[in-house]
Amino acid sequence: MVKKVALAYSGGLDTSVCIPILKEKYGYDEVITIAVDVGQPEEDIRKADAKAQKISNKHYTIDAKEEFVRDYIFPLIKANGNYEGYVMGTSVARPLIAKKVVEAAIKEGAVALAHGCTGKGNDQLRFEAVFRQTDMDVIAPMREMNLTREWEINYAKEHGIPVEATKSKPWSVDENIWSRSIEGGRLEDPSFVPPEEIYEWTKSPEKAPDEPIVLDIGFKAGVPVSLNNELMDGYPLIKSLNEIAGAHGVGRTDMIEDRVLGLKARENYEHPAATVLLAAHADLEKLVLTRGELKFKKTVEEQWSEMAYGGLVDDPLFADLNAFIDKSQERVTGTVKVKLYKGALTILARSSPNALYSEDLVSFDSQTINQQDAEGFAKYHGFQARMYRKVMDKK
Repeated sequence: MVKKVALAYSGGLDTSVCIPILKEKYGYDEVITIAVDVGQPEEDIRKADAKAQKISNKHYTIDAKEEFVRDYIFPLIKANGNYEGYVMGTSVARPLIAKKVVEAAIKEGAVALAHGCTGKGNDQLRFEAVFRQTDMDVIAPMREMNLTREWEINYAKEHGIPVEATKSKPWSVDENIWSRSIEGGRLEDPSFVPPEEIYEWTKSPEKAPDEPIVLDIGFKAGVPVSLNNELMDGYPLIKSLNEIAGAHGVGRTDMIEDRVLGLKARENYEHPAATVLLAAHADLEKLVLTRGELKFKKTVEEQWSEMAYGGLVDDPLFADLNAFIDKSQERVTGTVKVKLYKGALTILARSSPNALYSEDLVSFDSQTINQQDAEGFAKYHGFQARMYRKVMDKK
């Protein structure tokens, strides 16, 4: 009987060397590679396909771009998803990729699932939270063999596997339509200043246009639906906004991040569209949600982000959180005007048919509200603090 293993494949160093390793070290007869398109550059997809077709037994490329935007990015926007300042892109894509790999593995009659994640990062957990819902064996060669990137680069050369990573520039890059992460090599040193060459989506603020650009972002029920009053589907809207905001230097993050395992890591990200959309969405919420809703939603958002970061999207609690979030978003419809200028994003204005705002009631020139009515409230405001002060003054 032919032993088949399905490998989550990106075309990078780790997953490419996994192919011969799974045959030589683990004894599998066939390695089926599955690449999932969640918005990577088309050229990267073509390169991954060409490489896999040469070194694997069978290769799939599954187009999941629209599904990724609809079922993962849109819920993230509604939840204001943010982990320790990290605009989550890699983390929310992994469960979808893993699900597609499982579907292909079942179709091909594979007996095992494999990934190229290390034992130090988060991705092993995100993939395996999905993989281990099946009865198939789960294999992680990088973790199980305790491999280093230098060893992998040498191994790739010995097996004639073309890889872009070198010992001098061993960058590990992961891209989807929502974000681009860059790590590895000297970037792991928190005191190292990243070279400009690692960035591809964003211009440096110094080289960004000297004139700002103003954009109108339209939302319906918490989801972005228009750019400058032009109705657009999610994927093209995000793609366009990545180009526009990136050209103005908006959307870079260089941070120290706490991984799920407890390790601190230096990470570099690019996320132009995400930066704009998350800022605009959060601002619009302030106009239409009550103070109580906003306060409680922050607690929900923190829990949502923790679970999304860990890939726990199939946990019942995650569904419960989304139920509350979806309900809260029913009124989050309107337009937010933003300005982008040399790496900075500024919210200029916002409007909504569901605004909990009255210019008449708040205006100092209006008498619709009788100011005298507030006197009784003011007398009781801070009442216990005053009582406390009197007690302490007697001591």
